[in-house]
Amino acid sequence: MAEIEEESPTTKTDETTPLLSSDSNPAPETARTEHMKVPEVEVHLYKLGKGPIDVFKVKLGGYEQDQLEVRDILEKYGFKSLYAFTPGSGRGVPIRFRNGRSLLSYKDGAVLHLDGQPKDSLIKPVTKIVSGVAFLTILILFAIKEAPPGWASKLNMSGGTIPPWFLACVVIVFTRLSKRTKKFFEKRRMQNG
Repeated sequence: MAEIEEESPTTKTDETTPLLSSDSNPAPETARTEHMKVPEVEVHLYKLGKGPIDVFKVKLGGYEQDQLEVRDILEKYGFKSLYAFTPGSGRGVPIRFRNGRSLLSYKDGAVLHLDGQPKDSLIKPVTKIVSGVAFLTILILFAIKEAPPGWASKLNMSGGTIPPWFLACVVIVFTRLSKRTKKFFEKRRMQNG
């Protein structure tokens, strides 16, 4: 009878060991992502033609990785729109975008000069309206307290007095509407004429 020989552990192949050992070359997918560089552009950012306020590199996005992430720049710097910019001659066309990315494509390593239009502040128009209402309210109070005119008593249909702040608001709304309709009619006349 013959003896059974035992295999050494180094020559024995186990089903749980990987086919590629850790000291061999990495998988092709890993090697490709390590060597692949994400395209990026250098942006010189201006604000209302002054600056540049910032110079930075931004990675391109999109399916082809050739689109500028416009929404990120708008949110970071508080702009409402971006324009192509030439330092010598000024603003160009606006940068159009959809889903946060530019419609135009850019090459890797390109240098872009962009001019930003800041968002409108809400404090300035609100302050003007509030100060206008307060000023007109004070004027109406003095006019009615001294000697109420006859037309004021005729307007009083409810039996009570009309609050001065209400009259001030009516005056402001009327003047704003008259200015807008005037501009509207001027634009229509220019288009037709």
